[in-house]
Amino acid sequence: MRKILPYILLLAISLTACTHSKKNYRIGVSQCSNDIWRDKQNAELRMGAYFHENVELLFATADDSDERQVQQIDSLVKKGIDLLIVAPNQVATISPAIDRAYDKGIPVIVFERKTNSKKYTAYMGADNYEMGRIMGEYVATRLKGEGNVVEVMGLKGSSPAIERHNGFKTALDRYPDIHITATLQGDWTEPTAYEITKEWLAANQGQPVDLVFGMNDRSAMGARRAILEASHPATSGSRLPLFCGIDGLSGKDGGIQLVRDSLLDASYIYPTRGDQLISLAMDILEGKPYDKETSLMSAIVTRANANVLLMEGEEVMRQSEYVEKLHQMTTGYLKQLANQRIFILLTIFLIVLLLLLVVGMRLYHRQHVRLEQERSKLEREQLEFYTQVSHELRTPLTLVEGPLNQLAATPEMKQASKETAQLLGILRRNAAQLSLLVNKIFDAQVGRIGQNLSSEQIDKLTMSQEREQHDMMLNEPDEAEKDAKADSELPTVLVVDDNPDLRVYLRSILQTDYRILDAADGQQGMAVAKEEVPDLILSDVMMPVMNGLDFCKQLKADEVTSHIPVILVTARAMNQHQVEGYQSGADAYLTKPFVAEVLKARIANLLWQRHELRSMWEGKKVEKKKEVANDPFIRRFQAVVDERLTDSDLSVEDIASELALSRVQLYRKVKAVTGCTPVDLLRKSRLTKARQLLVESDLTVSEIAYRVGFTSPSYFTKCFKDEYGTVPGEARTQF
Repeated sequence: MRKILPYILLLAISLTACTHSKKNYRIGVSQCSNDIWRDKQNAELRMGAYFHENVELLFATADDSDERQVQQIDSLVKKGIDLLIVAPNQVATISPAIDRAYDKGIPVIVFERKTNSKKYTAYMGADNYEMGRIMGEYVATRLKGEGNVVEVMGLKGSSPAIERHNGFKTALDRYPDIHITATLQGDWTEPTAYEITKEWLAANQGQPVDLVFGMNDRSAMGARRAILEASHPATSGSRLPLFCGIDGLSGKDGGIQLVRDSLLDASYIYPTRGDQLISLAMDILEGKPYDKETSLMSAIVTRANANVLLMEGEEVMRQSEYVEKLHQMTTGYLKQLANQRIFILLTIFLIVLLLLLVVGMRLYHRQHVRLEQERSKLEREQLEFYTQVSHELRTPLTLVEGPLNQLAATPEMKQASKETAQLLGILRRNAAQLSLLVNKIFDAQVGRIGQNLSSEQIDKLTMSQEREQHDMMLNEPDEAEKDAKADSELPTVLVVDDNPDLRVYLRSILQTDYRILDAADGQQGMAVAKEEVPDLILSDVMMPVMNGLDFCKQLKADEVTSHIPVILVTARAMNQHQVEGYQSGADAYLTKPFVAEVLKARIANLLWQRHELRSMWEGKKVEKKKEVANDPFIRRFQAVVDERLTDSDLSVEDIASELALSRVQLYRKVKAVTGCTPVDLLRKSRLTKARQLLVESDLTVSEIAYRVGFTSPSYFTKCFKDEYGTVPGEARTQF
């Protein structure tokens, strides 16, 4: 390790040196305002910076505030910029801040606007005086040497406004018949131009205007809007004045587009050239030769060349967007390269660390695995023990608490002596206390052990223990199952539990109100359920051969038994066990030990819900009858009937055979879902079809009777009247 470390450090130093081979520069950009011209310039500045990966641009916008621009320049200087690019808001007020930056050795490029200070490194901008003069000459030409002109100035005290005005006035002084009737003081913004023009129009009603010259395109458009809205002679007929501006930006709503669309008569391209500005800044920073004064070339925009210039501008913008995408891709590649360098360095460190850790981890892992195996084994043994104890205790507790409560409710015990009643009370209270204590102990221990075991592991261990216990009980005699009493008038309840005593107890508390069937496991229960089709099933969960969860899933998946409500009664009391029970399709879940009255109430409630479902079919709740008719089994039954509706020999046995069921299974399934017998349902289907034919066809009553499978028209008439309260002949006019 000691021999490797020097080489690692040397590699790290070399990689770092490669990454930082160039000096990074921070360039501060102080803009006097925020508008679309500045947005274009800032975009070009960023574009120019793309070609210099070691340049960081810091932008600040003063929003036409001298005080704010001074503060922003001082703030940029404090941040440690290497060069300052500034477009001064006014000639005099910004000079002190520029001087302070220059005096600290920071190169200063004054762009687009001038100051009265000589402390700057370079100046770049267009000739505003020449712009004003050329626009004056153009105006004189358009007005043919005579007319009235309104001039909308830029911000007072700014060099472009002063110089453009001087150049404009110099040109028009040569034309004595052209009068500048008003010089309105604006601030470069369209809203201000609109307001000052509106005020002037209100004060000079009747004053003709032939042309409005805005110091920029936005000022010209603001004046245009004010004139269009005002009741002024200039807005009537062909006397709408011409409007000229300066900026000539390309793109949507730029000056070139405004000229093309005849909203402006002319504009003058005021070059932004942010990319050239960055090149000048880098020449200064890198000590290369540069020009102290750089004058940018420009041109006037009229309707004659606006379309061509706009197309060129759009092409430039498209190329700029393409360059932007290329820059983003390049930046991404450079970041990837930098990340790869860092990754290589980190990889070397990690390899060394891994070499040191592998041996230690292997030793630690061996020790940890051994301890973990021992701990897991102990926890499994504990969980197996508590699961077995829980089942062994909860089921007997159920068989103690239940009969005690049942015994307490008998007339004999109510008339028993005080001493007997006290003894019974002691038994009941202590049984309840023991049940509570068992629950607390088991829940606490399983919760502690279960922190390190998944739900599937716990279930598997629990089920395994139960199966071992139940396998020994399969051969025990079950005399209670030989109870042959079967009252067909009572609802049938199937009890599925591997504990014979519990089956006997459940039979004893339920046999008064229900016909009881039983089975020792899920497989037997499934066979009994398909054969007998009971009204409700009570099932344990932990059983041999087939557990209660699988039993419940098979019940709900089988068409014959899918409608049967299932209550799971089990010693598994954890929340996750209840969730599994409901996910398997169970309708209710009770934990052992349970209260007999609660169980009876739950059974009665589920059977009442099934009764309500039957009532829907019988018409007591007509609006929900379709829910029963949409039952998959009923749809299959109806399909068989519809196919052989004219067959008068169609019997219940035929339908059962078509559905692959026995007659008993068919009867109980149809009765459970609809409340009707298969014969009743067959007759209802025939009568429903007959009613439809009475309304929709011209067949006679006898023809319809035979058509729907009746062998006698008179019997058909009787059945029809019993069902609908009227004879078929009268029904034709009533329905």
